[in-house]
Amino acid sequence: METHKTSLMIFVLIIIFAVIHSGGAAIRSRAEALIGARLWRLCFVSLSLPSAVILISYFLAHRYDGIRLWNFQGNSYIFLLVWFLTAISFLFLYPATYNLLEIPSVLKPQVRIYGTGIMRITRHPQAFGQIIWCLAHTLWIGTSFTLITSLGLIFHHLFAIWHGDKRLETKFGEEFYKYKNSTSIIPFLAIFDGRQEIKVKEFFKFSQLGILIAIGVIWWSHKYINIAVTTFNSSYLSKIFN
Repeated sequence: METHKTSLMIFVLIIIFAVIHSGGAAIRSRAEALIGARLWRLCFVSLSLPSAVILISYFLAHRYDGIRLWNFQGNSYIFLLVWFLTAISFLFLYPATYNLLEIPSVLKPQVRIYGTGIMRITRHPQAFGQIIWCLAHTLWIGTSFTLITSLGLIFHHLFAIWHGDKRLETKFGEEFYKYKNSTSIIPFLAIFDGRQEIKVKEFFKFSQLGILIAIGVIWWSHKYINIAVTTFNSSYLSKIFN
């Protein structure tokens, strides 16, 4: 019964996360017109960041709940595959195609159309980064709880692909149609059919170095996850969910 409870809870947390992120994106234009781009970004971050932290923390605390569907842990080939996929997922999740200073509103946040760098591979890199991350971690952990979490996140990001294109279409019109025709949702499809080409120099940006450093730090810090989760769970999550 307890395992069903945690699976239901992670599903609810994913829905809350999805509503905040996709809902916030849907009302962005009207909110920015009402209170300004900087203030809206701060309001959005104040809701989205806690929802993400709670979701991730709950997942880490309960990732081995439910039924063990498979167990590849101990297999060195699967270990290397999981870490390779995880590294690739971060390169997709955090592409150097936006100004990081816009996140805390140091610079005025703007909606743009990008057609360079990783956008040549797919115009929705964050969605596919999340999908790759989910596949890698589900393969490694192998529990029904993790599978449910991954399916929930994947379905949310598939919706976000459609929703993102609709918002860009509404905002940019003809410019978006040209962009859509020169890019693809499915990674590498536009390259394979000749609409795009890889320009390696576009990937050599300073911010990408930060991503590589982050991957190394995450690799190193995995051994401390159980300690951090236990501390956070006993201090905060238990108060929220118990």
